Amino acid sequence: MKAAAIVEAPEAGLAATDHVLGDAHAELTLLEYGDYASPACRQAEPLMRHLVDTHGRRLCLVFRHFPLMAVHPNAELAAEAAEAAAAQGQFWPMHHLLFAQVHHLGPAALAGYAESIGLDMNRFNAEMADHIFTQRVQEHRRAGEHSGLRSAPAFFLNGQAVDVSFGFEKLEAAVQAALQPT
Repeated sequence: MKAAAIVEAPEAGLAATDHVLGDAHAELTLLEYGDYASPACRQAEPLMRHLVDTHGRRLCLVFRHFPLMAVHPNAELAAEAAEAAAAQGQFWPMHHLLFAQVHHLGPAALAGYAESIGLDMNRFNAEMADHIFTQRVQEHRRAGEHSGLRSAPAFFLNGQAVDVSFGFEKLEAAVQAALQPT
């Protein structure tokens, strides 16, 4: 896993386009910038689920797209598919499915995943064909770049960067430490 060089923390607060799992008003907010085609992001996914399952009332997970198109040509399209699913109230099912299928993110596969979670396929196909969500995905990416990100995954815990370059254990330890009474 490669460390992301962090220049500054993202702006405080949740954006309207953020995807939130857990209590949006929790004492801890864990912001992840991720790429659906990234093996490292895929490795982080079980830990993200574990953290939310374990600390869901005290921890809010926020996901923003950071597709690395130069390395992962289908990453932006996969992020658009997640946004199309979000428009139908199914972001998290699609999100989890995309990470489970990291090697199959072409247009036909994405349509299959959309169908498997029960999306309105006429709407999904039209939104994908018109790239309705490209701007939103690119806005997430620009926000990450503004924070100095160059790779994914990248994590911020209550606005503070958490370096996971030597393993995700550091992220879990940071969450545990932040939840300890002072």
